[in-house]
Amino acid sequence: MGHRPVFLGIAGGSGCGKTTVVGALVSGLAPAAHLPPRERARINFDHPDSLETSLLVEHLEALRQGNSVEVPTYDFATHTRRRRTESIHPTPVVIVDGILVLADPDLRSLMDIRIFIDTDPDLRFIRRLQRDVDERGRTHESVVDQYLATVRPMHLEFVEPSKRYADVIVPEGGFNRVAVEMIVARLQGILQTAPF
Repeated sequence: MGHRPVFLGIAGGSGCGKTTVVGALVSGLAPAAHLPPRERARINFDHPDSLETSLLVEHLEALRQGNSVEVPTYDFATHTRRRRTESIHPTPVVIVDGILVLADPDLRSLMDIRIFIDTDPDLRFIRRLQRDVDERGRTHESVVDQYLATVRPMHLEFVEPSKRYADVIVPEGGFNRVAVEMIVARLQGILQTAPF
């Protein structure tokens, strides 16, 4: 590879539309298994300390050097790391999305383009509630309890303040067609001029 990959970081609150934006861009172009399930459910996975950010930074640096990495996969219903990993190979554009992508200075410094998806809290909560019940087998009560105990406080403490580091703030996520098209156009321009 003659040119290093472009790292695109996409952050925003839980349920803001990060996955929708990533899907639109692509189409346009912490482990706790040793704990009992009840204790794992009480872990604050919205706090930066619960994430394996140093491993993510290590993987991104390896990708930047042209090396493939084995990325852990997680089961959000049981709050555990799965045994299988996913092979990720270097590509011209690497998209990293997560609620805290812009909160950690080491991770943030690797991003060439920093995007924050800004969606109203009521919409984010409704989306999270629907997703966690429909896709992750959670109860309404457990989603509400987790939202009040950890998701909302951590959003206010870590996620929302990280917005100031964004190059681009996209209101309403993947439903903001104009913003998505602008990002796609920028990425296409980079891909056309970079010698990969």
